[in-house]
Amino acid sequence: MWSIDEIQETWHLAAKLHHGQIYKDTSKGGDMAYLFHIGSVTFEVMTALVKEPKLNADLAIKCAILHDTIEDTRIDFHEVQNLFGEEVAHGVMALTKNEKLGTKREMMEDSLQRIKQQPKEVWAVKIADRICNLYLHPHHWSKEKMIAYRDEALYIHQELKEGSSYLTDRLNHRILAYTSFIENNQS
Repeated sequence: MWSIDEIQETWHLAAKLHHGQIYKDTSKGGDMAYLFHIGSVTFEVMTALVKEPKLNADLAIKCAILHDTIEDTRIDFHEVQNLFGEEVAHGVMALTKNEKLGTKREMMEDSLQRIKQQPKEVWAVKIADRICNLYLHPHHWSKEKMIAYRDEALYIHQELKEGSSYLTDRLNHRILAYTSFIENNQS
């Protein structure tokens, strides 16, 4: 189980850290606060926790809420560690791309290898993150960019499928829907 007080505090911090950040929507002018994405990932994880109660809910929810903080805000690993403990900090760090690596593929491979060294709850967060990202995409993406993103989702699915059977099934359905969207709406 989790402490609602701790989750509220975690959410409050994430809201402050991501304040002003925008999540790109599929239509021009449809952008929204980045916290929408954080909430969507957290909702996916919380639903998985109901379906798979053996997962550590406290770890999973905190990592879901904080999954983009080291990568996209001013907070670093040590601050996360001081505030939430070593397990959460290592989970969030594994979910953070190492932008010093050369290509997006290298960054993804590195992150997935680090995620696979973490508890399954961290795997679940990455799967949930990609599920949510397949719902929306920036309106300016080309068909080739969407195909590459879908292919990356297939790679994540393959690498992390043991993390959560419920979320893996959800990711598979989102990949199929995204593929259909690409085929039916792009020239």
